[in-house]
Amino acid sequence: MSHTLLFLNPGHFHAALTLREIHPAVNEEIHVYAEEGPELRVFLDMVASFNGRGERPTRWRPAVYTGPDYMEKLISGRRGEIVIIAGKNDSKMAAINRLRQEGFHVLADKPWLIHVSGMDALAQATAAPPHVMDIMTGRFEITHLLPARLAGEPDIFGDFRADGDGPAISMDSVHHLYKIVNEKPLLRSAWYFDAAVQGDGIVDIPCHLVDKVLWLMRGEPVAYQRDVKLESARIWTTAVPPEQFARITGEPAYPSYLEKDLRDGVLEYACNGEFSFTLRGVSVRLMGEWRLEAPPGGGDTYQFLLRGSRADIAVETNAGTGFRPEVFIRPHDDPGKVEQALRNKVAQWEGEFPGLAVAPAKTGWRLEIPAALRTSHESHFPMVLNEFLGYLDRGDWPAGHAETLRTKYTLTAKASAMAWAGRTP
Repeated sequence: MSHTLLFLNPGHFHAALTLREIHPAVNEEIHVYAEEGPELRVFLDMVASFNGRGERPTRWRPAVYTGPDYMEKLISGRRGEIVIIAGKNDSKMAAINRLRQEGFHVLADKPWLIHVSGMDALAQATAAPPHVMDIMTGRFEITHLLPARLAGEPDIFGDFRADGDGPAISMDSVHHLYKIVNEKPLLRSAWYFDAAVQGDGIVDIPCHLVDKVLWLMRGEPVAYQRDVKLESARIWTTAVPPEQFARITGEPAYPSYLEKDLRDGVLEYACNGEFSFTLRGVSVRLMGEWRLEAPPGGGDTYQFLLRGSRADIAVETNAGTGFRPEVFIRPHDDPGKVEQALRNKVAQWEGEFPGLAVAPAKTGWRLEIPAALRTSHESHFPMVLNEFLGYLDRGDWPAGHAETLRTKYTLTAKASAMAWAGRTP
């Protein structure tokens, strides 16, 4: 089946990254409906860079409409059946629902919901077809796929621990506001720094962390009211001085709509969040943090710990791993049996994960992951598009897809509300 992609006002670079690779089921002509401005130019420049690269060049032909009525033109033109959205988050739910009402399938970047006031719209968006899916790239990362598999092996992991010594599942993700994407410094829109538009530190990056936790449920539907209990939440800010703001956005000064977030002339961006909850009785703690810029030789860091009755499974990304994620298995019950079960399982996976091996570490073992199995974050976006198109073409949507979507965004929205309710100015 051949598909034509429509892009609605692409204001975030994730929209362009879905086009990073050619897709045999996607027409080369894409249709873009947007406001005129720098965000559209960034999108088109990135698509042009994919077309012009030396290796695996794409052949996208953007047909662009600009004007204040871009949504109406997209709907009336009906040049395709799939709309991709990545941009301002305060209007995202309304756009998703309008497009679904008009018969379009929607692939939309996170977060969909940035405030509890949008709960009714979320329920509407996840009802019957047309279909919707969010862009969740973490599922394609080998260093999350392998721990998720290992956590389902009783002879290796056992059961989630509930010993009171800490959460059974914890994730810490640190990102940087100034970063390189597609080998160029990323230019962020000024509105990105308005938590009322972009979303705060709980509803944004932690969406990915919640998704990974829910994914551990092996595809079983997860219902918020039945399966989740929110325990605590907090939000804090990162100071973005005027000179750094100008460097990251290209804007000479803070716009007027950010004046509400200035303290002594410096923007305090509420982009950091941490919250705890239980999922079917398993304790979980998630944290997402933004810093201005990585130190020389540094990069984003990610720590992921699953505490099991037989062994802990950890993913570490830090200076000690060369800022490359690595998977560790640390036993605390009959190490010999855990090691044998681990080696047997890795041998069984040879056809699926060729070259994967077990190596000794300071405590326990490390999975040696061949370079061929490692993929970049940017490469995951076309994988998400491929997954979405596969579901549409085959009609085999995962059981509980809609319910788990609702749970994810309900949890982050309620955690955000809890954090703001307890936060002093």
